[in-house]
Amino acid sequence: MSSLRHNPRLVKIHRSYTVEEVSQMLTVHKNTVHKWIKQDGLEVCDARRPTLVQGGVLRAFLDAKRSRNKRQCQPGEMYCMKCRSPKQPAGGMADYQPKTAALGNLVGICPDCFSIMNRRISVAKLPLILPGMNVTLPHALQHIVERSSPSVNSELKTGART
Repeated sequence: MSSLRHNPRLVKIHRSYTVEEVSQMLTVHKNTVHKWIKQDGLEVCDARRPTLVQGGVLRAFLDAKRSRNKRQCQPGEMYCMKCRSPKQPAGGMADYQPKTAALGNLVGICPDCFSIMNRRISVAKLPLILPGMNVTLPHALQHIVERSSPSVNSELKTGART
């Protein structure tokens, strides 16, 4: 299980936790918590049994672990969830799908695994974030009043029915 899924806000900073309590709270195996202590540098209160971890130390450890694993998308990149890394979309092409008047999603294809990549973006920042890319904007839907030739209802004329 990735460390990005561990919610540090579940941890009370003024409380001490046993290894079992940490594993239940964060829904990880207790061996994972032991690994964090032995290999990853999670500090314990003392060398006595049961092993206790202070809440403030645990929260700081989880926050640091989360910030180490974050990867920021640079201009021209979108995040591929399958590859778990930011990449430029295949062919330098993406589609813009509006969600609100000011925000929308960019949808592209990963050049390595061919899965769908997404990026939330503001319409105003579209040229700044994706320089040199071919972005397809949706066409507005045609309304009835925008037709070049009106529809003719010949049956509505008076006297058409006998």
